[in-house]
Amino acid sequence: MGVIGLVGPHFALAFDFDDVAEQARELSQRSYSAPSSNLPSALQDLDFEHYSHIKFKDQYSLWRGENLPFDLGFFHQGMHYDLPVKINEVDGEQVRELHYSPDQFDFGDSQVDPASLSDIGGFAGFKINYPIKGSNKQEVMVFLGASYFRAIGTDQRYGSSARGLAIDTALSSGEEFPRFREFWVAKPKSDDRYLVVYALLDSPSTTGAYRFVVRPGDDTIVDVKSQIFLRHQVTKLGVAPLTSMYLFSPSQPSSTLNYRPAIHDASGLVVRTSSGPDDDQWLWRQLMNPRRLSISNIDAAGLRGFGLMQRSHDFDDYQDLDDRYDQRPSVWIEPTNTWGEGSVELVEIPTPDETNDNVVAFWRPAQQPEVGTPQEFSYRMTFTRNEQRLQNPDIAWVDQTRRSQGEVRQANLVREPDGSTAYVVDFRGPNLKGLDSNAGVTAEVDAGENGEVVAAEVKRNPVTDGYRMILRVKPNDASRAIDLRAFIKDGTGRRLSETWSLMKQPDA
Repeated sequence: MGVIGLVGPHFALAFDFDDVAEQARELSQRSYSAPSSNLPSALQDLDFEHYSHIKFKDQYSLWRGENLPFDLGFFHQGMHYDLPVKINEVDGEQVRELHYSPDQFDFGDSQVDPASLSDIGGFAGFKINYPIKGSNKQEVMVFLGASYFRAIGTDQRYGSSARGLAIDTALSSGEEFPRFREFWVAKPKSDDRYLVVYALLDSPSTTGAYRFVVRPGDDTIVDVKSQIFLRHQVTKLGVAPLTSMYLFSPSQPSSTLNYRPAIHDASGLVVRTSSGPDDDQWLWRQLMNPRRLSISNIDAAGLRGFGLMQRSHDFDDYQDLDDRYDQRPSVWIEPTNTWGEGSVELVEIPTPDETNDNVVAFWRPAQQPEVGTPQEFSYRMTFTRNEQRLQNPDIAWVDQTRRSQGEVRQANLVREPDGSTAYVVDFRGPNLKGLDSNAGVTAEVDAGENGEVVAAEVKRNPVTDGYRMILRVKPNDASRAIDLRAFIKDGTGRRLSETWSLMKQPDA
């Protein structure tokens, strides 16, 4: 076992994931020690605007000027990033702690005096830079705040984020936020196209060891290996959690006049399951901005993958020149070891604006891990704008969902409302292109116990070379939600699409 995490160069024999796992195991056997902040009020009281003025100076980037494919920049503590993390460089058999200095930062108009900051304990986090497009390096991944991290590929902007672990999310007892307290970053070779990052996670109830193998590209791939140790039982353990923002879209239009058709980092949750080689089930759950907290559990026996997806990357669908929601990537999770029985939980929280992440999705094991028994969860993350390459070409996907008042065309051609709510859902996919007019495509609809299906019509969409479903529904009880599910099938009953799912809110 190597010696790790010490100040200055020290020999580390065969430094790898096992070294971090041993630290996590030993840490889990000790009582939790809460970290303390040593920030002056000038940093603690910063608002976002003033914090954003504190910039790391590129000339101090780790490995800058060494002709390596990667280099690291760092984030200053401040605002709610008020706890230092320990960051180490692993160079062959040496481990060296990286030290903070206020000289490494330009404080701009932040109104912070750098002379008072020599003893704040370290950095808030770090960023990974790589020449993802052209020869100039750009930021491709960030570790900042608790156990949060996010990544982008070519021509992408940061959108949905990930976390190391979610604990007791959306419980009345309060959520626990584990944090990465220490990192080790392996120095790359000149021809490496990947970077390895190790992290030690800690919280009152949990410790964990993590390894991230980062491969930037058109799609950025992050392979994650984790080993979790419980100090004591938790009520809800969330594995591979994703966090995003959804404000409104055509499936839930803005309640106030807005020139943007949609504002969101992700439009839906996709869950893929399989019970065998001939079974491939895909479910699309349209996201919403609910009136009150909403928690949904989707059975995920035989989980093959799940993710928060931004299905449209057409600028016309957002019309936002500043935030460019069309460039936000989808984030897809694929387990690479056996996770067992469980479900995917979706938490949706009301938000009045786009500054809040109000959507969380994670896998929840059916049986909670036992204290003292380590649990390993490995998975591949894909940050992509090319969602079609993740899809099964034999199963069409939901291209868009639009909500409208239900209406019926009268004999005089005037459309009259019928008191229902209409959902217009377009399906696209290679398997739909070859269908002829005699395929007999219809919709299989389930409106649950509170929904009445007024009409369900399916017609060819010649513009997209797909099919459009027009679904009109009414609630049996207007004060309760309707849980809608539907897919399209051909005349033989063969399923043609993933399952479209939406929770219609009361009086929406």
